[in-house]
Amino acid sequence: MFVYNLFPRLYGPFSKWIDDLDRIKSLGVDWIYINPVSYPGFSGSLYSIKDHYAFNPMFIDKSSKKSPEEQFKEFIKECKIRGIKVSVDLLLNHTAIDSVLVEKHKNWYKIKEDGDIKRPGAWDNGIWVEWGDLAEIDNEGSPDKKNLWNYWKDLVEWYIEMGVDGFRCDYAYNVPVELWEFIIKSAKSKNPEVKFMAEILGGPFDKNVEIAKSGFDYVFSSAKWWNYVEPWFIEQYSVFAKYSSSIAFPESHDTIRIADEYEEDLAKIKQRFIFTAFISEGIMIPVGFELGFKKKLDVVHTQPSDWEIPSYDISAFIKHIIEIKSKYPILNEEGKSVEVVNIDNDVSIFLKRGRYTNQIAIFVVNRNTNYKQKRYIDFTQIMGYYDVIDVLDGVVVPKFYEVEVPRAGIKVFVNRIH
Repeated sequence: MFVYNLFPRLYGPFSKWIDDLDRIKSLGVDWIYINPVSYPGFSGSLYSIKDHYAFNPMFIDKSSKKSPEEQFKEFIKECKIRGIKVSVDLLLNHTAIDSVLVEKHKNWYKIKEDGDIKRPGAWDNGIWVEWGDLAEIDNEGSPDKKNLWNYWKDLVEWYIEMGVDGFRCDYAYNVPVELWEFIIKSAKSKNPEVKFMAEILGGPFDKNVEIAKSGFDYVFSSAKWWNYVEPWFIEQYSVFAKYSSSIAFPESHDTIRIADEYEEDLAKIKQRFIFTAFISEGIMIPVGFELGFKKKLDVVHTQPSDWEIPSYDISAFIKHIIEIKSKYPILNEEGKSVEVVNIDNDVSIFLKRGRYTNQIAIFVVNRNTNYKQKRYIDFTQIMGYYDVIDVLDGVVVPKFYEVEVPRAGIKVFVNRIH
């Protein structure tokens, strides 16, 4: 699964989305994920939805004779022609404070002691920051919970009927597990192939595990932030792998651009992409990753005029890595576990063990950003006496081998399954 995040505010109307599909497909993409397309509240944020069944005016081609819904369906149709599936954001935790639901169904929301609707928020350096443009849904305690849950069910089915293939479920850990089970079961009765992807980053670990167990096909991985040393990633990977597959990413619409973060160091950027592409079943990049865009995507302010002159173009590299991923089962599926082989001052060696096969992938990561490193590896101690393939160079290597890794580089080896 290779997911491309088509950030809609950077494109504008649906017709512009279609114009870029051939270029997107040329990367090897087989899924597109779109941030919310619904009519926004007063703040204009994509994630502050006023009307779930109306489209954001920014995305409507006013010169078209087709209705907004027909325009969106035309985009989905063009994706399907190119062999690309489409996923959209699903927000069940909140709406805009000026949502059409506030007046009609105030009892669907959490209410404060003063009778006002509760706004969600987050702690920032010990200070509670309230998001004034949002209203928090009471999915667990609403006295009209049955109708509320059916509203979400009907919304999901509406998208499925338009041709949507999957849902990225925002803030999944703040929605009752029972509601996710209800939604997923209902959706899969309409389309057994529909996929649900849980955005759980930043959530409590135990709650995230419960979310992963509730029927999600994928959870989003924290692989971007692993420094190849600390044990937390390895521990999390093995737990979540029991219940669902994962989608990793080198950057997202929520993070700063990696071209900015890594100061255009292509060695570090390629290292992170290879790792995230091979460690999880799914890999996702946002529009502009391949072109070295540096402006952080903004759910309120980004405009089509923010499309940048590329800092570089690694499209061919990305396509090559995705081709390698597709070639070897261990790189194209979720692993059973990730296990440390050896970690020293400069190099981390770890393996990904197959969930469905006895294939193993060995990652050799040079954390030194200035100098190349060499390490001897006895592959027979890890893989037995199968042939060992350097997947990036496409060659079979000796079973006792001195691996040379460029500065900020990565080497990946798999055993050949006969």
